[in-house]
Amino acid sequence: MGMTITEKIIAAHSGVDSIRPGQFVYADVDVCLGNDITAPIAIEEFEKAGLKKVYDRTRVCLVPDHFTPNKDIKAAALAAQLRRFARQQGLTHYWEVGRVGVEHALLPEQGVVGPGDLIIGADSHTCTYGALGAFSTGVGSTDLAACMALGKTWLKVPESLKFVFKGALPKWVGGKDLILYTIGRIGVSGALYKAMEFCGSAIESLPMDDRFAMCNMAIEAGGKNGIIRPDAITEDYARGRTERPYKLYSSDDDAEYAEVHEYDCSRIEPQVSMPSLPENARNARDVGEVLIDQVVIGSCTNGRISDMRIAAGILKGRKVAPTVRCLVIPATQSVVKQMMDEGLTDIFLAAECAVSTPTCGPCLGGHMGILDKGEKALATTNRNFVGRMGHPESFVYLSSPAVAAASAVAGKIIHPDDL
Repeated sequence: MGMTITEKIIAAHSGVDSIRPGQFVYADVDVCLGNDITAPIAIEEFEKAGLKKVYDRTRVCLVPDHFTPNKDIKAAALAAQLRRFARQQGLTHYWEVGRVGVEHALLPEQGVVGPGDLIIGADSHTCTYGALGAFSTGVGSTDLAACMALGKTWLKVPESLKFVFKGALPKWVGGKDLILYTIGRIGVSGALYKAMEFCGSAIESLPMDDRFAMCNMAIEAGGKNGIIRPDAITEDYARGRTERPYKLYSSDDDAEYAEVHEYDCSRIEPQVSMPSLPENARNARDVGEVLIDQVVIGSCTNGRISDMRIAAGILKGRKVAPTVRCLVIPATQSVVKQMMDEGLTDIFLAAECAVSTPTCGPCLGGHMGILDKGEKALATTNRNFVGRMGHPESFVYLSSPAVAAASAVAGKIIHPDDL
C-alpha cells in the first residue's frame, strides 16, 4: 500500500521506509521555532535541564512578533529573553524589530523552510509551511525545548484527509475563501489530528500566497497539518530562495485516506466567518446588515504582498468609512518595502488607513487594535474566538482582503462587487 505525502516526509525523517497512521515515531527536525510568547517558556525549560548548547544554531529560529514592538514592560522582558538566548547561542535565525516579520510569513520568505522539510514550532499556525510541500505542525513550549536540545521530536502519524478542489475560481475568491468554506463544511473538529491534503485543478492554479493562507488555517479545523503537493509554482518560489537543498514529495496513487471531500470551486463565493468560530462560514452576501467598527488587513494568514495589492486595488480612490478604523499590517519588512515601491502605501494613507510595522498584535488581542465591549471587527486573521481581539463581549468576523477592504469603505460587511 502506498503512502501519502505527509507519511512519506515523516518516514524519511524517522529513518524508516514506510509508516502507517497511528504509529509513533521519533523524527529528525529540520527547523524548529518559537516566538516571544512561547519561546521564553522553552528557554526556561532548556536552562532548567542544565543544557548548554542547542543542537544546531542554524536550525533554531526565534521570532519576536506577537507583542512587538514591545507594548509594555512585560512584553519587553519576553523579547529581551529571546534576544539574550539568541546571542548566547549564536543563533543565525533571530530577527530584531526593524528586520523581523510575522513568523509564518517571514520564514518562507527568507528561505529558512523548504519543500520536504519536517518543521515544528511553538505556535499553532506553524502548519503554514505545508504550502511548500513540507510537514509542519505546532507543538508546546516544552516540546520545543526538547527539540532545541536534541533536534528531534516524537510524533503520532496522522491519518490523512484529501480535499479536492475542482473548477475555476470566481472573481474575488482565493485561498482564504476556500479554507473558510472548507472549515464551514467540516467544522472546527472535522480534521482533528489529521493531515489536510489540498489538491485538484483549483489548487494547482493557486499562487503561493493563497496556498500559505489555506495551510495556515488547517489548525482551525483541528488539523495536525495542512499540505499541498509541490509543483512548478512551488519550485519557482523555492528555487534560489531556500537556504538548504530540498526534496519534493507527492502522494502515491494508492495511498489511503480516511475521507475524501470534493468541492466545485465555481460555486464558491467570497466567505465570511461569523463570531465566534471559524466554522461559522457563509457567503458574504448572506451575512446581513453588520456594521463594523474596525477592519484588520494583515497577519500570518493574509499579510503578504498579493493581499496588500488586492486591498489597495479596492481602496484606491476611496476613503475608509468615518465610523471605521482600518489597520493595514504588512507581514514582513520586505512587504513594507514592496508596498512603498508599488505605491500601495500611498493608496492606504490616502484612504485614511493606519499602516503599521509588522506585528501579530491585534490578531491575538495583544495590542494595536484591541476591541471594546460590543465592538465588531472584520479581519483577515485566522481566529474569531470569544475575546480573541479584546473584550469578551466584542465580535470578530473573518474574511479575505477583498471583502475586508470593501467593507472598510462601506462601513459594513459587503461583497466586493456591491461596493
